[in-house]
Amino acid sequence: MTETKPDLLGAFDEHHPPARALIDDCVHCGFCLPACPTYSLWGEEMDSPRGRIYLMKEGLEGEPMSPALVQHVDACLGCMACVTACPSGVQYDKLVEATRQQVERRGAEHRTRGQRLLRSAIFALFPRPERLRLVRPLLALYQRTGLSRLVRPVLARVSPTLATMEAIAPPVGPRVPVPALVPAVGPKRMTVGMLLGCVQREFYPGVNAATARVLAAEGCDVVVPPDQGCCGALSVHAGRESEGLDYARALIDTFSGADVERIVANSAGCGSTMKDYADLLADDPEYAERAADFAARTRDISEVLAELEPVAPRHPLPMTVAYHDACHLRHAQGVKAQPRAVLATIPGLVVKEIAEGDMCCGSAGIYNLTNPEPARELGDRKAANVAATGAELLVTSNPGCLLQITDALRRQGREMRCAHMVLVLDASLRGAGVGELVG
Repeated sequence: MTETKPDLLGAFDEHHPPARALIDDCVHCGFCLPACPTYSLWGEEMDSPRGRIYLMKEGLEGEPMSPALVQHVDACLGCMACVTACPSGVQYDKLVEATRQQVERRGAEHRTRGQRLLRSAIFALFPRPERLRLVRPLLALYQRTGLSRLVRPVLARVSPTLATMEAIAPPVGPRVPVPALVPAVGPKRMTVGMLLGCVQREFYPGVNAATARVLAAEGCDVVVPPDQGCCGALSVHAGRESEGLDYARALIDTFSGADVERIVANSAGCGSTMKDYADLLADDPEYAERAADFAARTRDISEVLAELEPVAPRHPLPMTVAYHDACHLRHAQGVKAQPRAVLATIPGLVVKEIAEGDMCCGSAGIYNLTNPEPARELGDRKAANVAATGAELLVTSNPGCLLQITDALRRQGREMRCAHMVLVLDASLRGAGVGELVG
């Protein structure tokens, strides 16, 4: 009989519990409180970063995995605004991801059966582009028939999650394939690999096509492995460690034969996880070194464009845009200046800042599906702040944010288009107007 080791860590097992040293960095000063969306909504200490850290500390000191711990950790958006706000450098991002892995392994029974089934359905679909592809024609048919006018009120009464999924679904347009190699226009300056993503690939295919065009126009050979899959971001951020690491390994393998200097992501959530591969796979002797190399070469599209001095001629785009910082770009990756620098290269374009610009819009990966009510409140708050800028167009760098803010603006009856940053630059390079943005 195999002897079972006693559980000495309370709520957590011995596989990567939240680190006590990182927990002890928190001095409970409260600077995180105004930055935290859930604390801002509810004013509840245990729904603030320092409150959740206190629960982690209790778990390490022997308290069992409890419904309260699961509830408050599940309520966190993982936006990492607290990391930016913290004067003590507390690595809450590492703490909450470690805790979520523990919750998935040891605390899932504290969720309702419906919550567990919802999570299983989400992860059976959204990280699987081949399955999302099967949904496209069904969604297109649904949108063409106008059934939403009948279905939407019913879903609102029956299931907030299904109502959210129906509301945020973008109009299904034609698929826009990206070739395996898009050669540089003019002298080659760099060779880059490009992530296609999952939701981006199937529901915003024009963003990927525009990304390849823009990079090529700036002198990059763009390598796009056609068999690439999910990067693992949704799974990693939700605590599904084994699944997320399998996706990460597969993506590393896919790009292993590509001789590229940079690996470009145009989705903030994807880029933040890919940059973290070195830490995520540090325990894997077969992949640790390759993961570190992959992470070191990963860049957001705005970082690559800011690194390259622009050579492609820009045509004027005389309009005013409001730029929304995706949380996993601004807070998780620390990329704030580069998108604004890229937009500043477009003649005639005026960029306006959004009030509470560091506050999450409520999308947060799968958060608007698992926690639709607070996500809706945050979306409404963001939409009101966006509208207050008086801009003609909302610009951001993440598909989840585009879905969430577009729906919130529409819900408030506000007429404002939303577009990925790279579409705006692509329109300028092509000499197109805002009405010709191809998303």
